[in-house]
Amino acid sequence: MQSMTKVKRTYSSRSRLSLPSSSPSSSPPSTTKRKRFGEGAENEPPTKKRVTTKTSPSGRLAKPKQSILRQLHFSIETSVLRTCTICGLSYTRGAPDDESLHRAHCLRVQRGMEWGREEEREAEKVGVEEIQSAVKLKDGKKGRIICFKANVGGRIGSKLAILLETINLALSSPPLSTDILQSSKAYLYLIPSLTNAHREKIVGCVIAQRISTAMTVAAPPETLLKRDSNQATDCDSPPSSPTHRLVAVDTTSGLFCHPEALPTPLGIPRLFVPSAHRRQGIASRLLSAAAATFIHGCPLNPVNGDVAFTQPTEGGHAVMQNWGRGGVRIYEE
Repeated sequence: MQSMTKVKRTYSSRSRLSLPSSSPSSSPPSTTKRKRFGEGAENEPPTKKRVTTKTSPSGRLAKPKQSILRQLHFSIETSVLRTCTICGLSYTRGAPDDESLHRAHCLRVQRGMEWGREEEREAEKVGVEEIQSAVKLKDGKKGRIICFKANVGGRIGSKLAILLETINLALSSPPLSTDILQSSKAYLYLIPSLTNAHREKIVGCVIAQRISTAMTVAAPPETLLKRDSNQATDCDSPPSSPTHRLVAVDTTSGLFCHPEALPTPLGIPRLFVPSAHRRQGIASRLLSAAAATFIHGCPLNPVNGDVAFTQPTEGGHAVMQNWGRGGVRIYEE
């Protein structure tokens, strides 16, 4: 029986090197070493980002949308500022904000604003009073006059704020201060709408303010003397002449006042009627309603000097003279 010898294998800690192959088709051994971080980065080309393009369902490449460009031209000879002959508002032609403001303003000036169910729901809450009903105009239409405080809030307050903004733009007047609105009442003339039976048109507005003093308007003869004294030299006119003491309110219309401040309870800072509803007696009816009801239980008479206007326009001056018969005074707003 033969004895079997055991072969003991030993493994070295080092890996054995592979001998090069004698075959010519075999690849040479790799001699590249692992580069350290940052080594040779300056010689490598930058990596390119992958660009993706969208394709249409038909397979064609979709063209990117281009923004619409507008070319501006400078016209030195032609002015871009326009003044509307209907509403009198000056705006910049070509400016979208100015043109949209003019369109809304011109429409309100011509036709007025509306009073509907939304305002009627809040009428009782804010204390809206109906002063007169079935008031007949010269063209046969009938309307009503309402009154409420000028500093109201809510929907009616927002409606009045837009209305006053339109009036101020039309009259080129500054906005009324908070103190003036707190001591004022708004009188509106409403007529039924022709297109909607549940809505009414605001065809007139008067803001009545509580004041203390005002100045008397000078008579036409005194106004002529004042104009003559302005044209003459100081040597020709004596300094003690009473015409030198007149206050010029509007020289174009010849409106002058005596400087003495007289007690006056009612002032009218704003009066407006849309152009499509003028010459119907709306302004005089609103003024009469304000004079009769502004102070409870104490009707006022413009002939006696109980009512005063701020610096009126040409149309407001005519209304002041016709309605007050020369007794309306002037006060500073």
